[in-house]
Amino acid sequence: MTNPAPVDGSDNSVPQVEKDRAMINEARTRGTGPLFWAFTKLSGPGWLQSAITLGGGSLGGSLYLGVLAGYSLMWLQPLAMALGIIMLSAIGYVALSTGEKPFRSINQHVSPVLGWGWILATVMANFVWCMPQYTLGTAAIQQNLMPHVLGKEAIDAKISDAGTTDAKEVEAITNREKLSNNLYCATFLFVSASIVVLFYGSGGWGIRLFEVLLKCLVGVVVLSFFGVVIKMSLEGLLDWGTILSGFVPDVKMLSQPSPGFESMLAATGEFREFWTNRIVSNQQQVMITAAATAVGINMTFLLPYSMLQRGWDHDFRGLAIFDLSTGLLIPFMLATGCVVIASASQFHAKPESGLVELYRPTEDAPAPAPNLVGGFNGILDQRLAQGEHADEVKTLLKELSAESTNDERKAEINKRLDELRAELPTADLQMAAALVNRDAFNLANSLEGLVGATTAQKVFGIGVLGMAISTIIILMLINGFAICEIFGVEPKGWTFRFGALAAGLVGSLGPFFWSKAAVWLVVPTSMFGMVLLPIAYWTFFFMMNSRSLLGEDIPKGLARIRWNVLMLIAAGLATFGSLYSIYASKYPTIGFIALGGFVVAAVMGTLMKKASPAE
Repeated sequence: MTNPAPVDGSDNSVPQVEKDRAMINEARTRGTGPLFWAFTKLSGPGWLQSAITLGGGSLGGSLYLGVLAGYSLMWLQPLAMALGIIMLSAIGYVALSTGEKPFRSINQHVSPVLGWGWILATVMANFVWCMPQYTLGTAAIQQNLMPHVLGKEAIDAKISDAGTTDAKEVEAITNREKLSNNLYCATFLFVSASIVVLFYGSGGWGIRLFEVLLKCLVGVVVLSFFGVVIKMSLEGLLDWGTILSGFVPDVKMLSQPSPGFESMLAATGEFREFWTNRIVSNQQQVMITAAATAVGINMTFLLPYSMLQRGWDHDFRGLAIFDLSTGLLIPFMLATGCVVIASASQFHAKPESGLVELYRPTEDAPAPAPNLVGGFNGILDQRLAQGEHADEVKTLLKELSAESTNDERKAEINKRLDELRAELPTADLQMAAALVNRDAFNLANSLEGLVGATTAQKVFGIGVLGMAISTIIILMLINGFAICEIFGVEPKGWTFRFGALAAGLVGSLGPFFWSKAAVWLVVPTSMFGMVLLPIAYWTFFFMMNSRSLLGEDIPKGLARIRWNVLMLIAAGLATFGSLYSIYASKYPTIGFIALGGFVVAAVMGTLMKKASPAE
């Protein structure tokens, strides 16, 4: 581990940087093994990237890939990460070749519009992304780790102690306890993350301690999910031949359902098209989510600044690529792959236990997971809105959501909806039960009978909590960097603290405003992030081809062709994902107008920059 160097390259940082440089050069003369070991000891920024990408987004994307596609999309997240590493390597190459902060380089050599678009999009992404991390961390504490203290069991105990069965009193106690429990969890997450981030702001030993803590958190996350899959494998629950075949890319999944749903779809008769469209739409959204959460726009901001903060320069470019490949790619593939495997084995094309029995009751019917009943009924209502009772259902749902509808009338409406749902064919009930939005805690519950309560609940819960905390920490760190850049000051002091704490405080609102499947919140969040990602990718493409910026370090010959081909593929796919995210949003027209305006402004800014006299 190195003593990080201030970005300004002050003299007191030179000796340690030179020791690191000497270690690399000496190891290079001794062969691959010693060089590998030297790179391992000096790694750091790649692990910071791993800490942010192994968060709620990766968990949610992996979970729903398994639910909807089984093992068929095992290839998607590694491919997205590989493309992301190409672009991260590009910005790392530029930053280490020039020694300049990227924000200033972009404004000076490419376009101020792209520079400001990049940094403002990063800040927006930090605020938006923090919320699902708090929601996920809170859910891990309440549902997996401490349900008897801060979860449903604790609330049930409070109701029992109150000795009441009155519905309004029970609701009041439940709401009060949920609010206080969410507050306790959010406070714990915020304080924990803030303490670690402030270590980084102290410099020197603080940064070293910060990186050690982050590596430990990433290790806990990977080992937790890896342990679950190993236990499942030892129990003979996994078909590794089918799993490995899922690493072969299959682009047909963009336009058709997974083959695993075929028999269920065939049973739905005339409503097959409705269910097919629903599966494909959800599948496309989740594929975008999985791709967007591999490398987000805020990760592109963190990497160059964390490298410069350590005093790295052009001699460390090989280390930078190694650091990304080991500290980012390997933990990401292990953790996300294990979640996809566990999710697919338990949920893919399988009706959730207890839901169908709500309308097909039997004597030994299992109790459904309480958090899934509302989503299940919502899917059934959408199916009813396509059939012979469509007009009645739409009217009832509109009346049910109206604030003026009293409780008595709502009870009547719900009773009528239950009657209509019960009239649906069993095939429709099974499809809805298979497509309901589960979360990580439903997955843990489903694994409990297979791998034991400790592995399923505690180990899995620790992994989820580690994901949430590590990502909150890094998002706060990035926001501190970004705010300092906006105000043109070094990343330290109260400006850095303000930027970091602001992201944490906004994110802490997540548990109070999202009561549905906590993991599903990452889907709309990720689609928002996907809209912003091409800003960074195209900016880096132009930077890698800017002779005024790179000078003699600009790639030449075959190296330049290789860089440009790979970057064009990555930027092109990111642009496709961005356009689809806008198209699938509730306000596509506004989105396309805003995107078009930004592109025009960026082009004009670039042309004006080229036309201006050289400084």
